[in-house]
Amino acid sequence: MTAIETNPIARTVASTQSEMTEIILPNDTNTLGNLLGGRLMHFIDVTGAMAAYRHSRTNVVTAAMDHIDFIRPVHLGDLVTLKSSVNRAFSTSMEVGVKVWAENTRTGCVVHVASAYLVFVAIDDQGRRRQVPELITETPNEVRRHADALLRREHREAESARRKEARHAATAQEDAAAIQP
Repeated sequence: MTAIETNPIARTVASTQSEMTEIILPNDTNTLGNLLGGRLMHFIDVTGAMAAYRHSRTNVVTAAMDHIDFIRPVHLGDLVTLKSSVNRAFSTSMEVGVKVWAENTRTGCVVHVASAYLVFVAIDDQGRRRQVPELITETPNEVRRHADALLRREHREAESARRKEARHAATAQEDAAAIQP
């Protein structure tokens, strides 16, 4: 098998799809018997990383959890199913979408409980950024998610620049105040 076959130039969204199911146990819950938000974020990160690994076929690190919506609580004893796929591949990073459902094990009722967007960066064994394959979109929903991911990236970059400028301005103010008697 050649390097091109093991790490192709492009992969489909379907080839990145990942799924994980967990049962919510007492150690996962707060005093109200609801799943801890941080525990759900951990599940989301792991499931998102699976999709990023499937796309890049290399080590990945979480660069950002761009957005998360907690829609409904998840209760002790529920089954939580998380599904992820790469929405867009950039040069060395990928946006992954994760959707979460909870199933009441007694009634069988399944409800959407959370959604999130994460950014993963592909790295080599020395921790250097690594190119990722292009992403092939095949359905209208995949095309929409692909376009939306670019808008979210532009928003992230603008927000990062705004925060950097605010830090620079605060440092300049602190320096000016330190000089004055």
